[in-house]
Amino acid sequence: MIRPPFPRLIDSSMRASFVACPRQFELQYLHHWRSPRPSIHLVAGGAFAKGIEVTRLSFYRDHLPARTSLGRGLRALILEYGDAEFDEAQAKDCLTMCCALAEYFTIHPLDQDEITPLMIEGSPCVEFSFALPLPLRHPETDDPILYGGRFDMLGLYNGALFAIDEKTTSQLGPSWIKNWTLRSQLTGYCWGAREYGYPVAGAIIRGLSILKSGFGNAESIQYRPDWQIARWHSQLIRDISRMISCWSEGYFD
Repeated sequence: MIRPPFPRLIDSSMRASFVACPRQFELQYLHHWRSPRPSIHLVAGGAFAKGIEVTRLSFYRDHLPARTSLGRGLRALILEYGDAEFDEAQAKDCLTMCCALAEYFTIHPLDQDEITPLMIEGSPCVEFSFALPLPLRHPETDDPILYGGRFDMLGLYNGALFAIDEKTTSQLGPSWIKNWTLRSQLTGYCWGAREYGYPVAGAIIRGLSILKSGFGNAESIQYRPDWQIARWHSQLIRDISRMISCWSEGYFD
């Protein structure tokens, strides 16, 4: 039986896809079935994240004024967005995302933000990425399978360390805040940071809603105690073990 290669690295999106429907995971991540047209949400979200990254690096690392830092961030956002065109109504077109970036740093001014990046040897911990081995062997290479992720910043808030991530969305409210309470993605962020020696207390998600009439904002602070991370890790191992079994059998439910 000819099988597609099994992934060497698993992330939160892949795990969530498999838990929702193993067959979906197979088609999307093993056979790489996806629309040939780019998603406006992925393009806009990636450009927004790039704008925030460059703005923060310009301010905290390069010590530029806040206004100049935002200018650099806007330029980076425009370049990252590129000339992508979409058929649907462009609620997240490039101009709107530039306005969203300016709105974000109006709500959270660089020189007054209560959350600041952890500084290591003069460099801010912006765009924190990790890839860590799990106690599972790859079915083809016998190397350790990796679990990886990326969040926007390792930040300090009220004397504690948190994983910080920004999200753009179409709607905010109590349900959006509660949506993160048991979100596996955040638990994985905390596990990854702690494995690297950073004792994060949890994660802070900052949401910016993009509306026809303007923008909205909300913030969700989520704590992750050791026992919850340990339970998450155990379940992750079980889920990936099932992935391997499906792959070995050649059948995904």
